Amino acid sequence: MNVLIKSATIIDPSSKHHLKKRDLLIEKGIITKIAASIKTSKKIREISLTNLHVSSGWFDSSVSFGEPGYEDRETIANGLLTAAKSGFTHVAVNSNTLPVCDSKSTIKYLKSKSEGQLVNLYPIGALTKESHGELLAELYDMHSEGAIAFYDYKVPVANPNMLKIALQYSQTFDGLVQSFPLEWSLAKFGMVNENINSTRLGLKGIPPFAEELQITRDLYILEYTGGKLHIPTISTKKSVQLIRDAKKKGLNVTCSVSINNLICTDDHLESFDSNYKLLPPLRTKKDVDALIKGLNDGIIDGVTSDHCPMDIEQKQTEFDHAEYGSIGLESCFGALNSVVKTEKAIEALNGLKRIFNIPQHSIEEKSKADLSLFNPDKDWTFNKGDILSFSKNAALLGKKLRGTVYGTYSNNKLEISRA
Repeated sequence: MNVLIKSATIIDPSSKHHLKKRDLLIEKGIITKIAASIKTSKKIREISLTNLHVSSGWFDSSVSFGEPGYEDRETIANGLLTAAKSGFTHVAVNSNTLPVCDSKSTIKYLKSKSEGQLVNLYPIGALTKESHGELLAELYDMHSEGAIAFYDYKVPVANPNMLKIALQYSQTFDGLVQSFPLEWSLAKFGMVNENINSTRLGLKGIPPFAEELQITRDLYILEYTGGKLHIPTISTKKSVQLIRDAKKKGLNVTCSVSINNLICTDDHLESFDSNYKLLPPLRTKKDVDALIKGLNDGIIDGVTSDHCPMDIEQKQTEFDHAEYGSIGLESCFGALNSVVKTEKAIEALNGLKRIFNIPQHSIEEKSKADLSLFNPDKDWTFNKGDILSFSKNAALLGKKLRGTVYGTYSNNKLEISRA
């Protein structure tokens, strides 16, 4: 689709047009001209929107769509449409499907379902067979088919030798291993952050050091084995410091944070709303402040929506029996842009491309057009009517956000969702 984007402020530090207001002419998926003003006699769709900004298309490193097996939660087709309307042109899809995505054939299936779409889908293969933690999955075969990382979604690697072998083996093909930061034996019956609020509300707690102990263990193993380790969705102040110290030592470790843990604290549990039952759990204001600082300092490499749709039956029940998880694609940018500056928000939404080997396209002439379109200054409240997912379990419902997404352009396709 040929498009002329008018008067857009470009947010791309790798581009000579960074922070400049420009017109962009896109023809057959390629940026053919960037100038202060472009006029053309060709029949081209013109995009002119209030306070329009563009950046390189965003990447979400942790998205769950359900399909195959849980299509009532979310299908790949609707999930990719939701991602496109939420500003994302690249998503890494977790292995928590039925069957678990732990083989070459399941990786191939996911890729085939996303062919020809605006949003690029990158499968994450399970680290162990059926994510049971007992036998290493077919890592090399999945890598050869297109898996970009290996991760038993939200399932800690209980056996340290399993992580050791995975890190050693994955180096033979430059693979990326993820390890969820939780020592399960310390949190087995926990549901929320172990703190004064959990005690007062009578909810079993997950102590912060259950996360920190696992990270410490994993970093020791990484130091011994080498390889690439990504620690998804850290949530405590001490975890930030552990990652900071490991990077100073030169370890090849990266980490992400869920948008929910940058916005909400365990004070939200007062309502016993199961939308706040998340893993990792919501922590304290002190932790939130440390996470935001870690993001601004570059210790945390990127932000994920941690989009995890759940059936209504799994959420609208007693807090004790509710499942963990929240959707987040639709609200991710507005929430992130509310707590950090816009340039940092864009950096955080692209920060993990390098480690996950996602193509990066600078906003320059002759480059592939891979763009997110947004207004960073519009204030709005995230309501049920803004939910595009099949599932409605959103932790950020009712939150006042800053910055709205207009849409995306990628793979010679345009999706404009709001003006």
